Amino acid sequence: MAVCLAAAAMAQDGRKAYEARCVGCHGADGAGGGHGPGFLDLRRPRAVSIEAVRDLIVKGIPEAGMPPFPMGAEEATAIAAYVTGLRAPAGDKPHEGDVEAGARYFSGEGKCMACHRVNGAGGFLGPELSGLARRRRLSQIEQALRQPGSLARGDRAVTLRLRDGARVEGVLRYEGPADFGVHGLDGKFHSVAKSEATVESRSRSVMPPVDVSQEQMRNLLAFLTRLEPGMKPASPGPVGEGVEFTAIEKPAEGEWPTYHGNLSGNRHSQLREIDTGNVAQLAPKWIFPIPGGQQRALQVTPVVTDGLMYVTAVNEVWALDARTGREVWHFGRPRTKGLVGDAASGINRGVAVLGDRVFVQTDNAHLLALHRLTGSLLWEAAMAESRDHYGATGAPLVVNDLVIAGVSGGDEGVRGFLDAYKASNGERVWRFWTVPAPGEPGSETWQGNAWNHGCAATWLTGSYDPNSGLLYWPTGNPCPDYNGDERKGDNLYSDSVLALDPATGAKKWHFQFTPHDLHDWDATESLVLVDARFHGRDRKLLLQGNRNGFFYVLDRISGEFLLGEPFVKRLTWASGIRPDGRPKLVPGYQPTPEGALTCPAVAGASNWPSTAYHPDTGLFYLMAQESCNVYTKQPQEWERGSSFYGGTTRRAPNEPSQKFLRALDIQTGKIAWESPVEGGILESGLMTTAGGLVFYGDGSGAFMAADARNGKLLWTFQTGMGWKAGPMTYTVRGRQHIGVAAGTAIMAFGLP
Repeated sequence: MAVCLAAAAMAQDGRKAYEARCVGCHGADGAGGGHGPGFLDLRRPRAVSIEAVRDLIVKGIPEAGMPPFPMGAEEATAIAAYVTGLRAPAGDKPHEGDVEAGARYFSGEGKCMACHRVNGAGGFLGPELSGLARRRRLSQIEQALRQPGSLARGDRAVTLRLRDGARVEGVLRYEGPADFGVHGLDGKFHSVAKSEATVESRSRSVMPPVDVSQEQMRNLLAFLTRLEPGMKPASPGPVGEGVEFTAIEKPAEGEWPTYHGNLSGNRHSQLREIDTGNVAQLAPKWIFPIPGGQQRALQVTPVVTDGLMYVTAVNEVWALDARTGREVWHFGRPRTKGLVGDAASGINRGVAVLGDRVFVQTDNAHLLALHRLTGSLLWEAAMAESRDHYGATGAPLVVNDLVIAGVSGGDEGVRGFLDAYKASNGERVWRFWTVPAPGEPGSETWQGNAWNHGCAATWLTGSYDPNSGLLYWPTGNPCPDYNGDERKGDNLYSDSVLALDPATGAKKWHFQFTPHDLHDWDATESLVLVDARFHGRDRKLLLQGNRNGFFYVLDRISGEFLLGEPFVKRLTWASGIRPDGRPKLVPGYQPTPEGALTCPAVAGASNWPSTAYHPDTGLFYLMAQESCNVYTKQPQEWERGSSFYGGTTRRAPNEPSQKFLRALDIQTGKIAWESPVEGGILESGLMTTAGGLVFYGDGSGAFMAADARNGKLLWTFQTGMGWKAGPMTYTVRGRQHIGVAAGTAIMAFGLP
C-alpha cells in the first residue's frame, strides 16, 4: 500500500513539474507544442527507460535545440516517470478481453489480414502490425480502429489518372509538394509527378471504420495490444511475385538488383546516357540523410528494382522512391549489445532481393526476410551465436531460390562458414566451413590448436556464373592474425576463393592467394567474372586485385592460375608468383616480437571497396595503396570478449602512404594509367559505365568521374562527406542516375 501511495505521489509531482517546465514546448499531452516536437511516437525513441529520459532532460539535446534543464534529481526523476507513463506502449498493460476471439475476428469476419500483416502473414496494403503493442499506445490503437486515417500520414486510398489515360489505383505511401508515391493494387510501386496526373478520387483511409459491438472491440484490442515484436513469424508461404531470378541473372536496363549490380561481381554498367561528353553537367537530384543519429559513414551500395531503392545501416533498411528519394518504408531494430570487433562497429553493406522479399543481415549474425513493399518481417534465421564473436556485415547474394550469406568476426576468432537458406522460409540448406575440422579434407593444413578459432570469415558478397553454375566466394585471414605458431601449414581455406555448387555447397575447386598468411591480408576483395580473349584464347576469367599486392587472373571454370603481377611498387614480402600460383616468399618479412617492416600495410594494397573491369578498354580498375607497416607477434589464446590478433601493427617510420586509382591491363597486369587520390584504402569503391567513365570518391569528400581510357578527370562534386561505399547507377523513366552513399546520406545525381 505504501509503495502504491508513493508511486501515485511521484506521478502527481511529475505532472505538476512537467506542466511547469515542459508544456510550452511539448504540449500538455506530449503530442507537441508551439516550440517543440511531440515525444509519443514510439518507433524511434531517443530514450526509453526513466533513467535515460531523466538524463536527457537534465543534459538536453543541444543539436536539436533543446537546452539542458539543471534541476534536482528528485524533480527530474518525477518528470521522467510522468513522461514515460504518457508514452507507455499498449504492451505494458494489454487490454482486457478474449484474445482468441479477437484473433478470430482479425483473420476472419473482420477481413483485416487482407491488408495487414501479422507475424509474416497477410496483405501488404496496410501497415505491418507485428510489434504494434510496442509502437503505439492503447488510445492510439483504438482511435485508429474507430477513425481510420486519423493518425496515419499515408495509407490513404487514391486513384490517379495519368496523362496517357492510364489509371493508378492503390495506397498512397507519401504525398509531397510535387509527387505521389503509390503502392498500386497491381503490386507495384508507382512514383508519379503531380504535373503528370490528376486525382480522380481519394479517401482518408483504405480501411473502413471498425463497426463492432463493445465486446468485439474489447476482444480485438486484447489481441492487438499483445502483438509484441520478436514474435515468431507464422510459417511463410512460397516466394511471391516481384523480382524474378531471371531479372537478377540478366538485369533489365537501368536496374541494379544486386550488391554489385550483377551476379558477376563486376561494377560495370551498360548505361551510356551520361558519358565523357556531358558528365560535366551532372548535378544532384536528391539526398536522403539516414535518420536516427547515424555516426559511422555508410558502407551500403543501394539496390534498385521496380522503382524502389533499398539502403541500409546496421539493423535498419529503408525503401526509397528511386526517383525522388522519399522514404516509402523503414524497418529497424536496436543494435545488439555486447558484440565484439566488426559486429560492434555498426557496418552493413546492403540487401539482396527476390520475388516479394528483401534479405538483410543483422549485427548479431541473423538473416532476415522482409516484404519488399512494406518492410514487414517474413522470417528470421539465426546463423550463429553472437557471444562467440560472430556478426554479419555483408550483403547476401541470391542464387536461384537460395539466399547465400557469410559471417564476420575474422579478427575475433570465429570459425568461418558460408550458409545457404531457402528464400521461401529461411530453412538452412547447406553450410560450408572455411576452416576444416580435424579429420576433414584440408585439416592437415592446420597444425596446432588454433583451428577452432581460425577465422577465414566470409563477410564480403561473392559472385555467381549462371552458365557454369558455380558460386564464387572470397574468404578472410586466418587467426591469430600475426602469429602462426599454433596454425602451421597453409591454413585452408583462408585467404582463398572458393568455387562451390550453389545447390549443395560442395567444393569444386579453390585457389589460395596467401598461404599461411601472417599479415591479415584477407582475400575479401571483389571477385570479378569476365569473358575475354586472354593471351590469344577466349576464356572465362576471374579477376582480383588482392590485398597482398598482386593482381590475379584465374580460369574460373577450372581454377587454373593464369597471371599474378604486382600492382603496387612497395611490395617486399614476395618477389613474385610461381607458375603454380604460390608466392615466392622473401625471408625476413614475417612478424617478430621486435617487429618487422613489411609492405603492404595491414590494410592491404587493396581492400574490400569495389573494383571494375571495362570490356571496351580491356582494363581492370582498383584503388591501390602504397604503404607499409611494422608487424609484431606475441603469444595469445582465444578469449571471449577479446579480438584474436596474436600481435600488433604500427605505422612504418618515414614511410608515408600514397593512394592511387589504377587501371591495369589484364593481359600483363601492368599499370596502364594511374591517378593520385586523397585518403586511405578503406574508403571509396568505384564503378565503370559504357559511357566511358570511372566513378569514385576522393578522401577530400569529392565525388568524381574520370575518362576510363586515360584517367583524365572530367567531373567533380564536393560532398564534404567521408567515403566508405561504392557508387552504382540506375534509370528512372529512361534517365540515368548515379547513386552513392556519401558519409551518412544517400545521394542521387543526374543530368539536367
